[in-house]
Amino acid sequence: MQQADTQQVTPPQATPPQATQPQVQERVPVLDLAPEIDALWDEINGAIQDVLRSGQFIMGPAVRAFEEEVAAYLGTRHAVGVNSGTDALVIALRALGVGPGDEVVTTPFTFFATAEAVSGLGAEPVFVDVDPDTFNLDLDQAEAAVTPRTKALLPVHLFGRPVDMARLTGLAERHGLAVVEDCAQSFGARYEGRMTGTIGELGAYSFFPSKNLGAYGDGGLIATDDDALAEAARMLRTHGSKRKYYNEVCGYNSRLDALQAAVLRVKLPRIEANNAGRRAVARRYNEALGGVEGLVVPEVVDGHVFHQYTVRVLGGRRDAVQAALKEEGIETMIYYPVPCHRLPIYADRAWRLPVSEQLSREVLSLPIWPGMPEGVQGRVIDAVERACAGAG
Repeated sequence: MQQADTQQVTPPQATPPQATQPQVQERVPVLDLAPEIDALWDEINGAIQDVLRSGQFIMGPAVRAFEEEVAAYLGTRHAVGVNSGTDALVIALRALGVGPGDEVVTTPFTFFATAEAVSGLGAEPVFVDVDPDTFNLDLDQAEAAVTPRTKALLPVHLFGRPVDMARLTGLAERHGLAVVEDCAQSFGARYEGRMTGTIGELGAYSFFPSKNLGAYGDGGLIATDDDALAEAARMLRTHGSKRKYYNEVCGYNSRLDALQAAVLRVKLPRIEANNAGRRAVARRYNEALGGVEGLVVPEVVDGHVFHQYTVRVLGGRRDAVQAALKEEGIETMIYYPVPCHRLPIYADRAWRLPVSEQLSREVLSLPIWPGMPEGVQGRVIDAVERACAGAG
């Protein structure tokens, strides 16, 4: 006989469990994809089943259809699906002819992939500091960094806020430079009515699952109005060949997966509503947290799509505030704890970029996603207010 058959069951005690066991609230993640997945479950499953039944998994009709649909949404002549946002940057730069001996002016306050794409081609990333309010490239410093070796400008629309593209393209025209826009965090963002990624020569997008338009795996895209650059990008993504087995240059195996294209086709029609939802969350945060002492909230401007909602915690208190939020079950992220120019790979350079270095000690990204329940956001707001007061 099993032990459970002989055990005596103790009846529940009369004391309410709340008296001795306080209820623990669930954690609040930085990003919750579950509501989106639940809402789109049947449609996404249907799209995936269609690809599976077609048997066309590499550069098939799902990829072609997505490229056509996303090009129409962005308002660009060409959309070239690739394997990742990193590959989008590499291939875009290489399509322009960036290589050894060239310099590319860019920001250090971004994910490493931006600089990695430049260095991986044998070129030199030239880091210039950022604006403390927008977190984007300081364009005065960018112009001062241009040399005869400069081939391109590589701005990042960080956290979904567009760079001042009128000034940046003016700078590029004065010096005869190409522009590659890093739009990994800004899908659907607009600058003066135009989509980010369609203003420079090329735009590079990431469909990493956490992005505003995210796949359920890796994926990326290159956008351009230039026929020759589009042809070069398509050739580079398929081993340097325009025609199978007739390779012209050494390229890459970097094709957007058909299953990911199917997922993205389902999600693309929702991007405007989702980005509007992110802005609504950002506005609520600003209304509640704008007066918290020692906390700097981001400006809500036209076209900003809030891939992240990132505040600055002043006075050396960021880590204490983050720890206090963690104690209350509120997850946060630090983008970015180490600016690119301080990474070991660039340790032999004597870069000193004080704004980026200060921001890396102050920034803290709070939970945000489309349709974030106001009650959940209220929990975050209350916890931030307590954490800031306690860390003071």
